[in-house]
Amino acid sequence: MKRNDQNLKRVIVDFKKLTPEILALLVQKYPDGYDDDNVISFRNAKNETVEAVEVITEDTKYLVKVSTKLEMTMENYDEDDYEDFDDDDPDAVTDPNLEPGEEDPDFDEE
Repeated sequence: MKRNDQNLKRVIVDFKKLTPEILALLVQKYPDGYDDDNVISFRNAKNETVEAVEVITEDTKYLVKVSTKLEMTMENYDEDDYEDFDDDDPDAVTDPNLEPGEEDPDFDEE
C-alpha cells in the first residue's frame, strides 16, 4: 500500500540550507548515492527546471536540489562530523572542497 503524501508539507532545499537531519535521511535512503532514476525534474516558480532527490519525513516531503556538492557531501558523510550541531542547523553542513576546474552547476554568483 502506497503511503498517502498528499497532505505533507513540501520543501525545496538547496545545498546552502541542507541540515544534518536532512543529510542523514538522504544518506540513509540512498546509501550508495542516487542515480538518474531517483532524480525528479520540475519547474519552479521562475519556470526554471530544477532537479532534486526526494526524502520524506513524517510530516514533510523534502526535494533536495541535485548538485556536485551534494554528491560529494553524501559520499563523505560521517555521522560523527555533526554530533556537536543541532539537527536543524543549516550551518553544520559545509561546502566540500571542489577540485580546481570542477564547478558546481548550481552555483550562483551574487
